[in-house]
Amino acid sequence: MLEDSYGRRFHYLRLSITEACNFRCQYCLPDGYDGPPNSAFLQLEEIQTLISAFAQMGTSKVRITGGEPSLRRDFCDVIAHAAATPGIERVATTSHGARLFKDGLRWADAGLDQVNISIDSLDPNQFASITGQDKLQQILKGIDLAVEAGIKVKINTVLLQDFNANRLNRFLAWLKKTPVTLRFIELMETGDHHEFFARQHVSGEPIRRKLIEEGWQPLLREKNAGPAQEYYHPDYAGRIGLIMPYSKDFCKSCNRLRVAANGKLHLCLFSEQGLDIRPYLAQGDVQGVKQFITEALSDKSVSHFLQEGKTGATRNLAMLGG
Repeated sequence: MLEDSYGRRFHYLRLSITEACNFRCQYCLPDGYDGPPNSAFLQLEEIQTLISAFAQMGTSKVRITGGEPSLRRDFCDVIAHAAATPGIERVATTSHGARLFKDGLRWADAGLDQVNISIDSLDPNQFASITGQDKLQQILKGIDLAVEAGIKVKINTVLLQDFNANRLNRFLAWLKKTPVTLRFIELMETGDHHEFFARQHVSGEPIRRKLIEEGWQPLLREKNAGPAQEYYHPDYAGRIGLIMPYSKDFCKSCNRLRVAANGKLHLCLFSEQGLDIRPYLAQGDVQGVKQFITEALSDKSVSHFLQEGKTGATRNLAMLGG
């Protein structure tokens, strides 16, 4: 089992397979993507080596991220390999969801267990303003299809000051009958967006207090779960989670490692630099990958230090998939 010097165990791999995305979210790529093509990123054989190595070290969950992972033509092949790897119990992905209605059943057939979809507003005009795409209704149709297909669905919503009014009430009304988990995520500061962060950051704590006042109850956290504090209510089909990276002891429960699409290991979303493991991946050297990662973990820091304004090498969230 992978374990760092602070006793944290790592059951969860977040694997980015592309930095490309065709949305223009205000907090990530407001000017659009202008980076390397998918041919520059990890190839399927390298991905297979990587997942096999992590599985042999106790990883039980793989989340395939981007950019937008569905932009890769071999996306279903990546899902299928992860699902077929001994030791991997759950395969998830994070997507903007625009292709979910068209391709979701293919993803499920390949072995996808869970999908996280980014919806920052249920108001079509606000959604288009935030993302640069007028595709909310298409995405909601895809979510309905995924739920019917048995895929576990979570919705990611970034808290933004300009779009905060009435959002909670609209989402609560939707969750009455929609069996998904909605997670409110505090905006995180990145290298390209210092001024945007200063204008738009909103704490999730007032929402947490309001939920508790209205009878929402906390859920126990699974070993390979993400960092969200999740709540349920007997009157609602859906659940609500809060991801508050600026809260005290947020990093204490860290259980995931990240590999970027360029083949670099990141011990933290906001680490100063990635550690290049691609030479081992290119050679199909599972043992070399395992040894490299085990040794690298001794340098994992106790905190991301976001609260001190340190954003590391993360220019935008598309680089590592959040």
